[in-house]
Amino acid sequence: MKIALIGDGKTGGHVKSLLKDNQVVVFNEENKPEVNKLKGADAAIIFVPGSAAGEILEPVLESGIPSVWGTTGYQWPTELPDWIKVKGSRWIMASNFSLGMNIIRKCLQVIGQGRGLMEDPEFHIHEVHHKDKQDAPSGTALKWQEWLGLDDVQMSWNRHGDVKGIHSLHVKTEFESLYLKHEAHDRAVFAQGAVWAANYLIQRPDILPGLYTFESIIDLAFSQTQ
Repeated sequence: MKIALIGDGKTGGHVKSLLKDNQVVVFNEENKPEVNKLKGADAAIIFVPGSAAGEILEPVLESGIPSVWGTTGYQWPTELPDWIKVKGSRWIMASNFSLGMNIIRKCLQVIGQGRGLMEDPEFHIHEVHHKDKQDAPSGTALKWQEWLGLDDVQMSWNRHGDVKGIHSLHVKTEFESLYLKHEAHDRAVFAQGAVWAANYLIQRPDILPGLYTFESIIDLAFSQTQ
């Protein structure tokens, strides 16, 4: 397995540490990702801020290699899914590559479905991240709302220190409260999931070209183990 790692910052650095030296080629400001260089890899793992995504979008797309994107805070072109299919490539995107977060996803879906059992429930999602995170609310918090399947969810957030990521849900009614929380202790958990996703694409050439969410790939993997 040869991985083109684009972005060797906080999370990208953990990706690098999880791979052997002969398994990864790092691209950054000093070594720009060019199409010919990327084509030498089996897959790309990309952890760059939203402000840098536009610059590398075209070379990654033109390379045609399977790609795993952990970028948030970027307005992706609406034509992107079609472009990926035309290039015959397969991309996975996620705001959070924690494998454990997919257990949380199942819990949130059940909670959302159970809304009708509660009288006048209030839903509040709160997230905390490091002071340098640019987007707010986080992409993961927005995913939590999506997984709940509800529109009227309060959102709040804090930015301080080097917090890796804390997400919590508080459901409150007149007589009780329900809490759900996920906390990442180390950014390596996101790197681990991204490496798993890239390896899965490499091992599954039968997956059709297109743009996939991380959770859809997890569900596919789960379905094959049942």
